[in-house]
Amino acid sequence: MALAHELDITDQTHDLSPESQGVPWGQIIRDYKPTPTTKWRFGKPNYKRVNQAYFDHRSKNWPEGSLESVVQKVVKNWEVESHHIYDVNDWQTMDISVFDASLNGQVSIDAQKMADIGPYNMLIPDMEGYKSSANTFESANTIFSAAFSEGFAWEVLEVYSGPPEVSFRWRHFGKFAGKYTDDKGEVHQGNGKMINLYGACIAKVDHNLKIQGLKIYYDPKTMIEPLLSNKLPAAKESPGGGCPFLCSR
Repeated sequence: MALAHELDITDQTHDLSPESQGVPWGQIIRDYKPTPTTKWRFGKPNYKRVNQAYFDHRSKNWPEGSLESVVQKVVKNWEVESHHIYDVNDWQTMDISVFDASLNGQVSIDAQKMADIGPYNMLIPDMEGYKSSANTFESANTIFSAAFSEGFAWEVLEVYSGPPEVSFRWRHFGKFAGKYTDDKGEVHQGNGKMINLYGACIAKVDHNLKIQGLKIYYDPKTMIEPLLSNKLPAAKESPGGGCPFLCSR
């Protein structure tokens, strides 16, 4: 998603900026066009920093018009809606009358439920280090934006089948350069390590590539555990109580 700390709720202008689309990098990776009635949940999203992370660290560069590039653009446009558009009636990438989504074969949820709890809470169940049941849409976005302060990007790695059931493998990635606050309130300062998540998805789409269903598979622990372990060591005071030598370097 676009970083929470870069959003301005008062900015309800519509078209995404060239930076959010990918224009400065010479490749349109997101071409979402909101409806005239669209209300941005947190303000118009700004994907400039996320796109920089994507172009700097992606592992694939799919040719324009390839099945992989089409699938990737559909998912990136879906992310705009699912994270940033408040009213499901303004969603265009999904057929909300039939849409459902599930994680690892568990009970699926509909479009309105996803809009209520947010994609992060849909994709990360209660576990050590994070409790989706204790987080709102807003708090989850704040937590993970703070952890991935340089952006948390997404790419398609491989497409196994085309419409109407599109199966593909994906990668979510970003540097743990910020601070992660766990379920107990402990703050973990990131050490800048690149965090990589890998998973698969089966997306059912109609003839217009509107998403009717998502079956998502990955290990949620690979999202949370690195945020608890890849942190900077706590500074130690010298015997005299002053700052150690390395503190000033």
